[in-house]
Amino acid sequence: MLHVAIILGYALNLSLTEAGFKLPLFVSCLLVAIVLSNSIPHLMPRLRWPARTNALAILSDFSLGLFIAMSLMGMQLWSITDLAGPLFVMLGLQAVVAVLFIRFVFFPVMGRTYLATVLSAGFAGFSLGATPTAIANMTAVTKTHGPAPTAFIILPLVGAFFVDITNAFVIQFFLGL
Repeated sequence: MLHVAIILGYALNLSLTEAGFKLPLFVSCLLVAIVLSNSIPHLMPRLRWPARTNALAILSDFSLGLFIAMSLMGMQLWSITDLAGPLFVMLGLQAVVAVLFIRFVFFPVMGRTYLATVLSAGFAGFSLGATPTAIANMTAVTKTHGPAPTAFIILPLVGAFFVDITNAFVIQFFLGL
């Protein structure tokens, strides 16, 4: 099913590119996977869909770990050693602002529930890194305190899908200026 989503996502990406929309390939694959995961189980109930299975959880954890390891190994931190001081100051300020925002704005607005807690952990990862960091944070919380499937729908949709689509259009707009 994963390969089917990737192949269909690749075909969708080619079609969008021919129509003049340039999106990252993973956005098209993510869109197809979301549509398939939310439609196939209802359209074909006899087809055993791999959502919420142990095999998918293992594949997901492995892929996330591999992505984070590859990202860290690919960084060439020695090339920015002269910027270490300002980077640490900016990172410290970003962390303080993120924690204050999550504690006093995000968590209360989300309703002060367990879902809000998991989303807060994800938002912390997203604000200090990227969507994979957010997923890793949420996974750590849910492994300890129990599942929160709604959070794993909301954050990837907003953090990866909508933000990337918006970025693609905003970047194309400014490049056109």
